[in-house]
Amino acid sequence: MEQTKISVIIPAYNTFDCLERCVNSICSQTYDNLEIILVDDGSTDGTGELCDKLGAKDFRIRVYHKENGGASSARNLGLRNAVGDYVGFVDSDDYIDLDVYKMMVETAVENNYQIVQISRDEIDEEGNKLPDVCIPPKEIRFCDSETFLKELLLHQADCSFCTKIVKRELFYKRKFPEGELNEDFKLLTELLGHVNGVAILPKQGYHVVCRSNSTTRKHSDDSFSRVFMDIVNNADRMQKLVDESYPALHRYAIRFNLYQRLDYMLHVPIVQMNRKNTFYVEVKKYLHRHVFSTIFNPYLTSKNKIYLLLLTVAPKTVRKEHKRRMEKRAALQAGNDAQDK
Repeated sequence: MEQTKISVIIPAYNTFDCLERCVNSICSQTYDNLEIILVDDGSTDGTGELCDKLGAKDFRIRVYHKENGGASSARNLGLRNAVGDYVGFVDSDDYIDLDVYKMMVETAVENNYQIVQISRDEIDEEGNKLPDVCIPPKEIRFCDSETFLKELLLHQADCSFCTKIVKRELFYKRKFPEGELNEDFKLLTELLGHVNGVAILPKQGYHVVCRSNSTTRKHSDDSFSRVFMDIVNNADRMQKLVDESYPALHRYAIRFNLYQRLDYMLHVPIVQMNRKNTFYVEVKKYLHRHVFSTIFNPYLTSKNKIYLLLLTVAPKTVRKEHKRRMEKRAALQAGNDAQDK
């Protein structure tokens, strides 16, 4: 067991305030046959210097500095230098429980699994637990690749590589797509075609810290994160993959495509909802072509269907009303928070 090494890759960009907590949670693991690859992705806030300081404290840490290129390029650099039997990833603003890698590697080795996943929770910057995005199983569950893919299409599975250890050999001819924000989803769906499935542990041992300045959360009235375009592009890739390799999942893939476009339509700035925005125009055309699928797809909720149909007919009007309701809800929440204080 102790001969099985895990390479843990941590991309770090301007996370000076939380990086040490992240690294300490890995260095303190009860399973210590780790190599920790810390990649400073061109930070400007002192994170790079902190990486060197942390690296000097533990012989297992190797530090690399590079020009800023995004999390995918930092992860790819880590993969090129990793030597472990399995590879894990941790985002520098998150942290993990001390027994996570022991549990994961024991499960992987005993059952010859190529991918093992720990369950996760999400907390805000004050440490308050947020609603679960993925419901953890009650006991260890092995999910075959097609079933895991189906659950991804239903938004019931976790596509993040941060919650997984993966056989390093699976990355020999593959890497994270650079320049995209939904990069985990694309690469994971490629890997699923080359493994039997994913073992999922019930313990919520990976803690995602939702920060208000996260790249995927930044948006204003006239700009928004490109992640909402990337999720649409990935939905199109999924449709092609499903129709070629998993035809039984066709209706699930249609549901996924519609849902991802709904997410886009609810976030694209109203000022960008015009004919000059070719991406927006193509999303509208897709919704028009799939009205029948929207109405009769059994995997969409009634609320999903109503929003999709209204956004197909009168997108700007719906968005203005949606924005008004969200602002009213936020004002009420702010008032309740003030009273609680």
